[in-house]
Amino acid sequence: MKILLTGAYGQVGNEIVDLAVKSSLELYPFTHQQLNITEFEQLKQTISTIKPHYIINAAAYTAVDRAESERERAFAVNALGVKHLAKIAQEYDIPLLHISTDYIFDGHKKLAYCEDDAANPLSVYGLSKLSGENLLRETWFKHIILRVSWVFGAYSSNFVKTIVRLAKEHSELSIIADQRGAPTYSGDIAQTLLKIIKCLDMGQTDWGTYHYTGTPTLSWYEFAKKIVDEAKQHQQLVLREIIPISTLEYPSLARRPYNSELACDKFAQVFNIKPNNWSEGLKKVVSTL
Repeated sequence: MKILLTGAYGQVGNEIVDLAVKSSLELYPFTHQQLNITEFEQLKQTISTIKPHYIINAAAYTAVDRAESERERAFAVNALGVKHLAKIAQEYDIPLLHISTDYIFDGHKKLAYCEDDAANPLSVYGLSKLSGENLLRETWFKHIILRVSWVFGAYSSNFVKTIVRLAKEHSELSIIADQRGAPTYSGDIAQTLLKIIKCLDMGQTDWGTYHYTGTPTLSWYEFAKKIVDEAKQHQQLVLREIIPISTLEYPSLARRPYNSELACDKFAQVFNIKPNNWSEGLKKVVSTL
């Protein structure tokens, strides 16, 4: 089984590369520098040469605030690039696994979002990711769209690494307390994608959109407290107090959903894969910092 991976230098991509090494998987990983999904001809030549059995698209433009002023770039990667992959995957009959986000929702729902709830992105980033989803659906039916939320891991920048760094530099931090969601360990996402491929390889073809996040849900403020408690087990911190604040007290360029909770029942039922508690991933990440 040959798997082609885009975005191999990102949070999830790096984890897939690590898993492939451990399991002797025939993985063809490409970073953005090696394979730009916005370049159709380069993409087609690479895929037609390798002839992979599956494609995992972990490439994405994820700078949420910067996307507000770099709309064209965000849409080029998150929408056009996905369309390119879908067209080529369709031509060569290759199933395509694609990672999406909770940011396609506006966060106004009180309960967890289901896969078929109406999307209403608040940001350019969210709009670009939703556009990518729609283009994939329109182009190629053999796809799995996996929506995840609040991704953290040992690779690239993320909330966990930022909080640990700031806790070494500041005695006081103000963290948003009125946005809720589910942190998701990138290592769990990587394992889940490979498990999905195993299911597909055994003939399970429940194509479509699914939600996969860690458990349980909490606020950014509560998550920050958990991160600091874990970090204290490994190193000395300057931080003495974390202050809860509202979204309105922390202005940002891009609007974010107040509720990012994603219902994962459908995914668990179809693939028999239950979400993991993110605390185990948190321990792994913090111990490496």
